Amino acid sequence: MKMLFRKTVLIALVAALGVASLPFVSVSAAGAYDPPVPEEKQLSNERLERVWARQLRIYERMGKRFDREDEFIARVQKLIDRAKANGKDVSAVQTALDAFEAALKDAHPIYESAKGIVNSHQGFDENGKVTDAARAQETVNAMRAKFKEFKDAMGGTGRALHEAIRDFREANPRPPRATPTGE
Repeated sequence: MKMLFRKTVLIALVAALGVASLPFVSVSAAGAYDPPVPEEKQLSNERLERVWARQLRIYERMGKRFDREDEFIARVQKLIDRAKANGKDVSAVQTALDAFEAALKDAHPIYESAKGIVNSHQGFDENGKVTDAARAQETVNAMRAKFKEFKDAMGGTGRALHEAIRDFREANPRPPRATPTGE
């Protein structure tokens, strides 16, 4: 019996040492057949021109929204004030509007700084055609960085405001309007 106990303990120790020697994390190195990872993907001239044109359209839309921001905020504030006067709870919508307004103030300088990139349009001619592919790539990347910075500054406050308004409307539906009868 003693001998069986010793053999069982010995087998358990050998198994424990074997499991302990196994790696918990796998590691692999790039082989000779793996292609090198490019640091930055080089786009064709046609692709650069399409990307630049799209970025310009986005920039113009942002400008139009900034032109209408004061009117939009005033209109939403008027609706909030009217609902508050009717005894409705508008705290969530007011908080979302305040956050949206603060984010717009933070994002406006980012929009203005992107104007320099648009005006210089390095690597592109006046018609948006590539004149220097390397500089055009830098311009597109700089514009992409500005858009990301703008998005980060806004922090989803526009969507939050939209959802707050939607939730308020679902919680407080309008009474149906009386339609005039022909009698």
